This record gives sequence, C-alpha cells and structure tokens, in this order.
Amino acid sequence: MPKTKQTISPPKRKDPPTSSASPVAAMEETLKETPADSAAEGRKTISLRGPIAVKDLAGLLGIKPFQMVHHLMELNIFPTLTQLLDEDVAKKVSARMGFEIQTERKERHGPPPPAPKVVEEPPPAPEVTPDLQLRSPVVAFLGHVDHGKTTLLDAIRHTRVAAGEAGGITQHIGAYTIHHGGKSITFIDTPGHEAFTAMRARGASITDIVVLVVAADDGAMPQTIEAIDHARAANVPIIVAINKIDAPGANPLRVKTQLQERGLAPEEFGGETIFCEVSALKGKGIDHLLEMILLQAEVLELRALFDGPAVGRVIEAQMETGRGPTASILVQKGTLRPGDVVLCGPYWGRVRALINDLGKTVREAGPSTPVKVTGLSGLPSPGEELLVESDERRVRQIAEERLALLKRPRQEVGPKVTLENLFAAIAEGQRKTLHLVLKADTQGSIEALVGQLEKIPSKKVELSVIHSAAGPVTESDILLAKASEGIVIGFNVKTDSSAAAAAKREGVQIKLFSVIYELVDQVRDAMAGLLEPELRETVLGTALVKKVFELNKFSVAGVLVQSGRMVRKAQARVLRGKQPIYDGSIQTLKRFQDEAPEVRAGLECGMRLGNFDDYEPNDIIQCYQLERVPQSL
Repeated sequence: MPKTKQTISPPKRKDPPTSSASPVAAMEETLKETPADSAAEGRKTISLRGPIAVKDLAGLLGIKPFQMVHHLMELNIFPTLTQLLDEDVAKKVSARMGFEIQTERKERHGPPPPAPKVVEEPPPAPEVTPDLQLRSPVVAFLGHVDHGKTTLLDAIRHTRVAAGEAGGITQHIGAYTIHHGGKSITFIDTPGHEAFTAMRARGASITDIVVLVVAADDGAMPQTIEAIDHARAANVPIIVAINKIDAPGANPLRVKTQLQERGLAPEEFGGETIFCEVSALKGKGIDHLLEMILLQAEVLELRALFDGPAVGRVIEAQMETGRGPTASILVQKGTLRPGDVVLCGPYWGRVRALINDLGKTVREAGPSTPVKVTGLSGLPSPGEELLVESDERRVRQIAEERLALLKRPRQEVGPKVTLENLFAAIAEGQRKTLHLVLKADTQGSIEALVGQLEKIPSKKVELSVIHSAAGPVTESDILLAKASEGIVIGFNVKTDSSAAAAAKREGVQIKLFSVIYELVDQVRDAMAGLLEPELRETVLGTALVKKVFELNKFSVAGVLVQSGRMVRKAQARVLRGKQPIYDGSIQTLKRFQDEAPEVRAGLECGMRLGNFDDYEPNDIIQCYQLERVPQSL
C-alpha cells in the first residue's frame, strides 16, 4: 500500500462553488474538471458499496484522515471527517492515490448484500464517555518579538467584528473567543513563550495548539527556535503562520527551509507540519489559518465534562477599582456560575460576577471559555487552579493554610530540581529521562557539546536536550527547565541576574563548566545515577532439616549445614521438593544453647525463620544475601 506523508495543509484553493449550488453538484462539477484515470496500469483495487465517510475511506486507502482531507481539497471539496462521499467522488480521490474502486451492486435476486465493510476506528479511550462532549480548541501564539504575533491576534479579533459580534468594548482578560464556520476557537493572549512556560511550570497545561508566527522577511530568529523548543517540551502540536508575506524581501520558501532544519517540515517538502501564509496587516490568509486550526482540533477530538463543578486555570489577575481582586479564568471542565464557592491557590471567594471578553456579564462559563471572575479574597498567580467546592468552611480553611505556607521562609518550600533529587525520582521508578537546557558561548560549542553528549551510550536512560542556544543563561531557560523538571547546563557562559533570581525562586539547578570533558562526565554520571541498581542474589550456604523441635510457642528446625554457612539475620528460604514455600530472615541461630553469629558447613545447629513453623524433615534451607549492584549505561 503506498505510503503518504501526513499533512493537513491544503494547496491553493480553486474558487469554491457558489452558495446556491448543492455539495453534490459541486462534487459533480469538480469531477468534470479533472478526468479520471482509474484505468491506469498497476492500480490496486478495493471494493465499496454505497457512500462512505471521509475517515472510513482514509482507512481503506491506508492513509490518515488528514491526508484524505487534503486530497479532497485539491478537488475543490472541503469536507469534515464524518461527511459522506458519494461513489464518484470516492473513485476520483482514490484514483489520485493509485487505487481503483469497484462498486458492488445488489443482485436482482437473492438476499440483500451484507453491510459495507469499512476499517473500524480504534476503540475510544476509556475516559471518552457519553458525558464527555467536544470542546473548542485553546490556541497560543508564540514566536519572535517583532514577527507580528500581536498584530495577527488583532487581525483575528477583528474578524468577529466583521461577523457581527459587536455589542461591547473588548475587555483584556488574557484570552478571547472567536467564531468561524459555526465553531469556536479560544485564543490565549499571553505575551511570549516565557509566560507560556511559566504556566506549565505551575502544572497548568491549558494550550491545545501552538501557532508559531514567523516573519517572511526575517525568517527564523533565536526566539523562534526557543519558542519551538518550548512548544515541543509541552508536547503541543505546532501550526506555522508565515506572516508579512507582502513585506519587501519576503521569502516564505526560506522560512520553510529553516524550519525544516528544526524538524518542522512542510507538506511540499514531504513533512507533516501545517504552514499558512498570512498578512496580518492586510488580513490575507486569516480565514485559511482559522480553518486549519479547526481541522487540527477536529483530529485531536478535544473533549471535556460540561456538567458538574468547574475546574479552571488562572490566566492573569489584577486589582480593579470598584471590583477588587479579579482573575481571568479559562474553564477546563464543568460549568462555572455566579454564586459558586471557589478555591484558587491561597485565596477563596464566592463568585460575584462572570464577565466575558466583550465586557458582558454572563450566567455561566463552560469548558474552553475564558471569563473574568470577581469575588476572590486575593490575587492568585497565573497557572493556579480554580476549583468549585460546596463546603465554604473547608474552602476557607484550605485557603488560610495555603496562605500561611506562602509566608514561611523560602527554604521550607518544596524540593529543588537538582541532579541529586532527579536520581531519587528515578530510583523510585518515576522517570528515566534526563532533561537538559544547554547554553554555551558559541554555536560551535553547542554543536560540539551536543555531539559529545549524543555519544554517551545508553539503552536504559534517555538524554533529552530540550533547548540549546548560544548566549548566557536567561530567565526563560530557568522556566523551561522548571516546567520540564530538568536542569540548566552552561559552558563558558555566565548567568544573568534575573536568571539567578529565577533559579533561586523556582528551585532549578544551574551547573556551569569551562572544560567540555568535565561537563560530559557529569552528565554521564547523572544518567548512570538515574538507573536503579540491580539486586543481585548471592547464595551463602544450604542446610538440610534433620529434625523438628516443637517448643511452647513455635517450632525450631534442627539442621546440618551442607555447604557454605548460615548467617543470623540474613535472608533465607525454605525449599520443599525444590519449590520455595517460605522466604524470610533467620531470626534464631544456635549451637547447643548459645546464640551463634554464623554456623559453617559440617556443623549442626538449631534455627528459626521469621514466624514460619511448618518445617519438615528433608526440607532444604538456603541462606542468601541481596546486593545492590550499580547498572551501567
């Protein structure tokens, strides 16, 4: 079956059919424009009975739904994944990929044919229940400081005014919702990837899709690469928006080539990343970008529980005259309503009002909805979780305890992210990856360091350089390391004052080196330290049970040590017919009436294992010890 690269970025569109034409008529017109070539040599044949959904046809052809949508868009057909395609359209799109469809017709006589066979979708994940409903995607814009993120967000914001969504002054609440094609998208209006990662460092993963904004005239800049690394560390899909395509010196092809080198290959290069060319100033390509966001969201199948108490995250908070403390909240599940008692970090309150980004008071806010909340007792930090609780007294008590904890000296706050406690986490089986943020004096040093680190042989521990760049250690590096539970390593660089303060505040370790081999050796030792030592068993000796002595409260085995030695307090197991029936430590070991630390081969003694009393003559007692042996990479 032919391999096809995954993509959901369509080519340039043909003029769509007029609104008066039906979808079927549009499909028929398209088929007339592009003659079929199903009779070509070497085509594979599949059978089809009647209309078929887009995603099911993709399964039959062995490609992903993304790719099927792309091929249909080339035919000037813009479907959803569940839309039914008639036989002619299915034949045409299949022929483009080297397949020929044979339509199986009903016989004039005899029983009706069986139901059409389609490739079944994988069973839904256990958490996808009827109570979970589709929600809107939450999108963040990242990129270099001068590449037009704010202008592009403003251009998108203006689309809803054109769509008739006026009726209020836009409120800055850190997020806003727009409607496109009957669906909604929530945009996070938080500046920079530092804020994006700062929320992750507090455990707040609120973004579903990242739009990476790159200027067509400047190309990829250091902050562009940094934003890519931050998005990847968050495991969030990336859509690239090439902005300023009408600027002098614009070169979208150069941007695509640069980003391909960073692992974001566009479809025309055989990759899977969505690229959209836009002009924020002139409004070009905005609709296409929104359509691609919605298509990506459809594939992600974002779901949430709409009923029940609300759970959300703080986007930003401020003190407002006449309102007091307010917090912009993105609801993640459940529904938030005025009157709800909420706990938010070290603060609590009863929701007095919910205000949307148009300045209107709303009665409720469901998943993926941003609202400003009034009624809190203080200003929570971005990323803090907001919970609706029914017990007001309990909520007040928890908030007071959290506030008291914040006022304690800094040294009492949680453990730092260091090599040492990373070792402890690995030993407990929590992780097997060492995350590094790598900074060096030159790009050449970076390449040399990465090359040396990649040479460290290991099949048991993964080394992940989540970000590398030339220059001093910055606050952004600290936040990324904090969010990824990693450490910062610098080579021939210094740490700026804001980064040092952030490292102290966030509890992130910075290790600076001036000799490359010392750096590599420490990383190798760190990776080895992430491996839990192997337990190796050494048999110390064996003994044969000759007689069993029944005492008042327990039994004692009279044994003859056959090999090695029996050691008091060592581990031992009882074997009966070569099968172990008990494992414990040697509690009692006596020669005549005296306790003995050990008894060697050829001697008799009395011994008792733990609380075991079911000894029988001819049982074998095997004494052993366990050693923790460090593993090698």
